[in-house]
Amino acid sequence: MTPTLRTARLLLDPYTPEDEEDFVALFQDARVSQWMGDGPASEEEDRALFGRIFTTVYAHSLFDVWAVRRDGLLIGHAEIKPTEEAGGHEIIYALAPAAWGSGLGTELAQAVVAYGFGTLGLTEVHATVAAPNSASLTLLDRIGFEHVRDISEDDGGTTRVLTRRAAATDRASLAQRG
Repeated sequence: MTPTLRTARLLLDPYTPEDEEDFVALFQDARVSQWMGDGPASEEEDRALFGRIFTTVYAHSLFDVWAVRRDGLLIGHAEIKPTEEAGGHEIIYALAPAAWGSGLGTELAQAVVAYGFGTLGLTEVHATVAAPNSASLTLLDRIGFEHVRDISEDDGGTTRVLTRRAAATDRASLAQRG
């Protein structure tokens, strides 16, 4: 069961069925979806994806998926899941454009990474980022991710694979918070 996480300004908790419209709005925003998966999808595909969070991911405890809230409003999405592409557990995060530029992305990514190191006991966490997504690449570099390789995509694009390894301080401080 996906736990609730809290940061200074954010609440990460499992989605509820009432979140569907806000989820679809987030994923239908082209400024957000251009960097997610294979890019923008139809509204019907995003609604089906939302449904699968409940019927597949949560129902079978496959991995952790969160609604990201600030002041009670859904402003983003986050996940940590095993992936073959990155060769381990990958973090995925997205914020609504209104939340960009305020440090919330850093706060969100750090929370999911800390969960991976502390609760899941991982020794490294990965991220895959489209090469033109300079904002995410800068954010991840700032919080200790290192570029390890590139993947050439079928459409001619490049995806960067980044990795952050857990330092002894990550594991020790998180174990104390328990």
